[in-house]
Amino acid sequence: MDQQASEEAIRKKYEWLSGQMNERMRRLWAAAEAKSLGRGGVTLVARATGLSRTTITAGIRELEHPPTAIEPFRLLNPQRSRCPGGGRHRLSAADPTLLRDLETLVDPYTRGDPMSPLRWTCKSTRQLAKALQGQGHRVCHQTVASLLRLLDYSLQGNRKTLEGNSHQDRNAQFEHINGLILDFRERNQPAVSVDTKKKENLGNYKNAGQEWQPEGEPEQVRAKDFPDKKKGKVIPYGVYDLAYNRGWVGVGVDHDTAPFATHTIQRWWQNMGKALYPGADRLLITADGGGSNGSRCRLWRLSLQRLANAIGLRICVCHFPPGTSKWNKIEHRMFCHITRNWRGRPLTSRDLVVNLIAAVTTTTGLTIHAELDEGLYPLAVKVPDDQLATVRIERHSFHPEWNYTIFPAQWFVQVNF
Repeated sequence: MDQQASEEAIRKKYEWLSGQMNERMRRLWAAAEAKSLGRGGVTLVARATGLSRTTITAGIRELEHPPTAIEPFRLLNPQRSRCPGGGRHRLSAADPTLLRDLETLVDPYTRGDPMSPLRWTCKSTRQLAKALQGQGHRVCHQTVASLLRLLDYSLQGNRKTLEGNSHQDRNAQFEHINGLILDFRERNQPAVSVDTKKKENLGNYKNAGQEWQPEGEPEQVRAKDFPDKKKGKVIPYGVYDLAYNRGWVGVGVDHDTAPFATHTIQRWWQNMGKALYPGADRLLITADGGGSNGSRCRLWRLSLQRLANAIGLRICVCHFPPGTSKWNKIEHRMFCHITRNWRGRPLTSRDLVVNLIAAVTTTTGLTIHAELDEGLYPLAVKVPDDQLATVRIERHSFHPEWNYTIFPAQWFVQVNF
């Protein structure tokens, strides 16, 4: 067989087998072909297969020496193609200042350094690689990503934890609220957590989250989030029963005011609370320190007086300290489940919002009743001093601005807390 025919035969065999062999088997097969051809075999196989002469020569050395003599590592890992230690040296070893310069660029404590080359840009791997190249390092953005992982860095978002200055009696107020809740539950008296959920614009707007849809057919929504004046908005105000894990949500369509909040509480009592607490003579409300149920809102106290007169219960109110609204139980026991239930779904109508809220259930047994409240609740309602004086309020000895009791007009007695 002449040299050209031999080369063609080797090329065909290599094409048939190359897809079935790993790197080591290709090397050994090419070495065996070269040895069988004798003198000039390495050159011929290299030309036919495209493998380098160095690779074929390395394969011949492996064939001529038993693995047990020079490659004991292969007895432990037969699938390994190369000896340990192969490849280029790490850039961090060849360039000893690379890691130090990279860490200086990404160190959060140097972010405000006006001399930093990344003072006004995002710290992407490409930007970091460009800055390092400007310092004389030969590095690409993929290597930068590997080095950052080596330095225990990872991509992270912001975390909402800072709340400003904490009140010195913050923990004491938490303990005061917890003690009252336990006392009410022992006496089978109602204790609820109240708050307003985020206002939602009605319409075909994007809603955060994802929902299962046919592949490539996401629900189409508006590109802009400008409010639809015809459809308006909804304002969910919730009442969460701390003992029975039940909720009531009034979905308002006008404004978030104190009369709207107390009307929702009254609806909860008439339709749910009265049946659960037949012998109750008082009600505990835990609320945030601001908004429609704020501790400094005069209309809130006047509205509570009207509520007490209507339901005939003493209403004990405890406000959370400033900046601690996320500790209000309704936030993470009810509102979060409502948000999860309508994720990825445009809130196109009032009925849809009511039904989505009412359909919320959890493995712990949470149930929610929701109803639409189409009442009008005007803003900027002033409460003059003579009206405020009609509120039969007794403030507690501990932080009276946060803790107080409002009595029905028909029976006002002094009670010490």
